[in-house]
Amino acid sequence: MSEIHELTPVIVGVGQASERPQDPGYRALSYMDLAGEALKAALADTRATDDAAPAIDTIGAIRQFEISRPDAKAPFGRADNPPRAIGRRVGADPRRAILETTGGQTNQKLVGEFAAAIARGESAMAAVVGAEAISTVRALLGADETRDWSEEVGGALEDRGFGLEGMFDAELLRHGAVSAIAHYALFENARRARLGCSLADYRMAIGELFAPFTEVAAANPHAASREVRSAGELARVTPRNRIVAEPYARMTVARDQVNQAAAIVIASAGKARALRIPESRWVHIHVVADAKELPVMERPDLARSPASIASIETALERSGRVLDDIALLDLYSCFAIPVFNVTDHFGLATDDPRGLTLTGGLPFFGGAGNNYSAHAIAEAVQRLRERRGSYALVGANGGFMSKYSAGIYSTVPADWSGADRWIAVPTPAEAVRKARAPAAWLTVETYTLMDGRSGPVAVVLGRNEADERMAANADLAHAPTRALFEGGEPFGARLSLSPAPDGRTLARLDP
Repeated sequence: MSEIHELTPVIVGVGQASERPQDPGYRALSYMDLAGEALKAALADTRATDDAAPAIDTIGAIRQFEISRPDAKAPFGRADNPPRAIGRRVGADPRRAILETTGGQTNQKLVGEFAAAIARGESAMAAVVGAEAISTVRALLGADETRDWSEEVGGALEDRGFGLEGMFDAELLRHGAVSAIAHYALFENARRARLGCSLADYRMAIGELFAPFTEVAAANPHAASREVRSAGELARVTPRNRIVAEPYARMTVARDQVNQAAAIVIASAGKARALRIPESRWVHIHVVADAKELPVMERPDLARSPASIASIETALERSGRVLDDIALLDLYSCFAIPVFNVTDHFGLATDDPRGLTLTGGLPFFGGAGNNYSAHAIAEAVQRLRERRGSYALVGANGGFMSKYSAGIYSTVPADWSGADRWIAVPTPAEAVRKARAPAAWLTVETYTLMDGRSGPVAVVLGRNEADERMAANADLAHAPTRALFEGGEPFGARLSLSPAPDGRTLARLDP
């Protein structure tokens, strides 16, 4: 046996499960059943001589999308206690059952939190597990079929709530930015403005970023799409690859119609030894750094997320590594901008020979709701066991580039005696003032153009005469204004403002 301290937290097992409606043997599994399959696979992956499931004292369940917002609905019902519902499928009865908040960073955040608890002796074995079955739900509803997925499990539950505070802005919602796609499109066009890039050239840049991702997804048996596509295919606007929000074509945004689950099992070195889990299965958690960004309307630069960068830089610094030391990378890719945010800052080429994804990315592997990065961590663990001594970095993004957790992993041992490898990164202090009163005009910072219920909608963010940020809708009934936005180059234009009867602000190009 090695001399690794018995309270050192190590990842001892990872598991993934997936199915597609067109697959032979498709079972149309519920969320809890699919998650149970992943946890069962993770426990088998430990190669423990003894049954490891009863040793799990903590389960953290990741919220599926249908229970991630107060207004969301679960058409087939839901489990009253997801972590315990998943645990009982493998014979686990944890002391703590946690239902985590909403966000794509939550799985990696829980890895850091649980690792720290193990290092303090408060836990001996924990699991992070989540699943999405959106594809099955839509297939069943489309066939007018129903299921009863409700479960009354009971037992203690630590429900941490939705965690949406400060994420949605009433003014943005009022002007039509109600979806993740709309928010990210605003950020993307802000970056395009900074680069001075045309719409066509920028779509091609997104295609060039994501084309290598399709190759990784094509080789991944759990991927939702296994078709290799060229940069040109991804950039070309066609009826099948329509614009969903300028500049995004449909193929380049996160694919939420998936049935995917992933689980991560973490144990103390002492517990791993007691269960006779081979050290060849152990992967060390070197650091998890968790950061929060300013609310969208207060961000000084809508094209960047300093909190995300701070999270990665903090993780690298604490691990004693630089980015060149990292052999394996998975950068969260719900849209292009979270990846560009990292490549721009660190000077990474989009065709870096290491690759920027381990799974195939959210548009191609699949955007398994809040749980995507558990799949990335699972892939990292499997590769690190094969490439012993190397390091992996996983970047996990939540909200509208609102939250970010960066994790670094290796088979090289990490010393947790200082209890400083789970780090909360301070939120940036500098903020833009948000307008609180009507204004005469604004200067366009960014925009997106998308289809609304009654025609096209242009959402605009800009600065008013007091240099405060405000949202508006471009008046597309005004021909010169419509031409400006449909031309894709409204940046820097000064638009006059007027109130609409429904409380919105309309922005129009002056003659």
